[in-house]
Amino acid sequence: VQLQASGGGLVHPGGSLRLSCAASGSNLDTLHIGWVRQAPGKEREGVSCFSNLGNKYYADAVKGRFTISRDNAKNTVYLEMNGLKPDDTAVYYCLADRGLCEIMPHYYSDLDKYLEAWGRGTLVTVSS
Repeated sequence: VQLQASGGGLVHPGGSLRLSCAASGSNLDTLHIGWVRQAPGKEREGVSCFSNLGNKYYADAVKGRFTISRDNAKNTVYLEMNGLKPDDTAVYYCLADRGLCEIMPHYYSDLDKYLEAWGRGTLVTVSS
């Protein structure tokens, strides 16, 4: 499985961005796909996840502002980010694994190596 993330950029506080994660490979319908982020000097943290059964996870810090969606026909997961804050500044990584949504609340960097797939990060900068 390969993942390609895109959509990062520079926005002002209160602005919006949409991240995309395009997946390719086999057995994609068995995988959870989600996003983690890593801010400068901080540990990686789970942001949001969409399971293969349609269940969604959001970190408390993004609830009500971020929306995750999945287009199975395009094998793409989107993260719509509204009301962006400077604290949202981070590199965002797209990940895939059969149990990803279950571990998302407790995610940390060492888990990367156990995952089915992860993509290159995309930088989101929120600044005035």
